[in-house]
Amino acid sequence: MVVTPLAEDFTLRVIGRVHSPFHEKFGIPRQPGLVKVPATLVMLPPFDSPEMFEGLEDFSHLWLTFAFHACLEQGWKSRVRPPRLGGNVSKGVFATRSPFRPNHLGLSVVELADVEITHGRVRLHVRGADLLHGTPIVDIKPYVPYVDSVEGAVGGFAGEAPDRRLRVSFTLSAEQVLARHPDGERLAAQLVELIALDPRPAYHKENKDTQRTWGMRYAGLDVRWRVENELALVTEVVDQGQENQ
Repeated sequence: MVVTPLAEDFTLRVIGRVHSPFHEKFGIPRQPGLVKVPATLVMLPPFDSPEMFEGLEDFSHLWLTFAFHACLEQGWKSRVRPPRLGGNVSKGVFATRSPFRPNHLGLSVVELADVEITHGRVRLHVRGADLLHGTPIVDIKPYVPYVDSVEGAVGGFAGEAPDRRLRVSFTLSAEQVLARHPDGERLAAQLVELIALDPRPAYHKENKDTQRTWGMRYAGLDVRWRVENELALVTEVVDQGQENQ
């Protein structure tokens, strides 16, 4: 039997793109599933044929392999400082989920909401995405509970979900903007969950500068807030009129 050696370098093919409410990295949950953020996987030809997805609707969750495309130009690092450790302790890159990896590949598990087939082409609607808009997808696999959920597994320095949550409130002017938005109630609920996770860098979380304003773009909204003690006050919401498509 002749064994062909693997090439040291090979090419990955982009099979789809993510349409997500996140148009910048700040504010994206650091792990999938923490907030049930909706997103759509727009499959690209020839990987959008319905026959390639036959039977997928029987699974509740999917594994997505993707590229950290926004970090490609920054290269990779052998050691990184995980946010979970406050940004003060370095670990080997392969002991983390840092985007600064040799091949810049990421792995997320998401909930499958719907398999849409329109004009013979496929889109996948998912929930719990932690993916930037435009993220290239390079593979999709079904989540298989009896092997993918391992009883007794040990999670190292990330063994438990973060228990710190901010309380979130809105100024009257911010509430009024959301009240006028056709999807304002749902977006307000998602913003509460996202901001409660406190996306600030770790070294700012003990900073007493309550005048600092933080902001993120989400689903066509420009959102600004300040943090004092354990309260995040959303001071401004600007509807930029951008559609998440």
